[in-house]
Amino acid sequence: MSTPPGFSERDLPPGRHRLLKEHLMTEIRHEVRQEAEQRAPRRNPWLRPAIAAGAVATVAALTFAALPGGGADGTSATPPGSTTATTTTARTAATLLEDIALAAEGTDVPSGIRDDQFVYIKSRVAYLSSVDGGPGKMDPVHDREIWLSVDGTREGLLEEDKDPLRHQKLEQEGDWLGSPTNPRPTTYRALSELPTDPDKMLDWLYETSADGVDEEQPDKGYVAFVLFGDLIRETLMPPKVSAALYRAAAKIPGVEVVPDVTDTVGREGIAVTRSGGDGEVEQLIFDRETYTFLGERVLDDGKLVGSTSVLERTVVDRTGQRP
Repeated sequence: MSTPPGFSERDLPPGRHRLLKEHLMTEIRHEVRQEAEQRAPRRNPWLRPAIAAGAVATVAALTFAALPGGGADGTSATPPGSTTATTTTARTAATLLEDIALAAEGTDVPSGIRDDQFVYIKSRVAYLSSVDGGPGKMDPVHDREIWLSVDGTREGLLEEDKDPLRHQKLEQEGDWLGSPTNPRPTTYRALSELPTDPDKMLDWLYETSADGVDEEQPDKGYVAFVLFGDLIRETLMPPKVSAALYRAAAKIPGVEVVPDVTDTVGREGIAVTRSGGDGEVEQLIFDRETYTFLGERVLDDGKLVGSTSVLERTVVDRTGQRP
């Protein structure tokens, strides 16, 4: 996967080059179409879809509502058998993820999404970067908008209020699983082919994330959890597939609950989290009552190195169109 002009491996904090390097950037899934990229180093792709939800309001677009339903870093989940499973501060990760899965499963998604349409996601993001190898510094929180082809056969678009990611055209990508040019599915059509059985989905998570396991990050469970986070962020997924994904995540050892977390825009929620064992921590934040996915925080040795909040998710007719 190519690196956008002006962005290099040294822009990321130590210990995150295998995972965070793709976390909040377009090269997670896409080739940025510029000649300078041809000289950039190759990278492993990491997904960044988001589980969409909701009812449709069609004028020129299909607008998705939030998923229905209902701190301190590294807070452990309450052991199974707790009598307070219904309270957010004491519920287990498995209980919370099952509630989220039920909410996702009960979501109404519109019929008639066309291959020539685009999934639109608006976010507020910030991540750690450095200049010329200097000390890392969190960027100001800024807007990010992306238009992704429903079937991957059309050019997408990224508008991010940060150089060099302003007005970037995104390469079209194959829409089937196992494509040589797109081994991880990122389009709505391709994501629709993922397993709806949680055990099969769990197997798929481990198999698909296996190339992220190395001497730097040998924890297979953590790498699978990162991929799970990638899959609930910046694209659209059918309810049965997203429900299976949440139930599969509940089976990853070491997943815990953080009862009180604030996202990039100040929304309070509850998070499921997993540590990489070397200071890396991934927090995925949900609304306590509706179970809407709010966003993500990534920490390295207790320091915030990445943050994102999903604000809007829509299907539109063309790139550049906003609801």
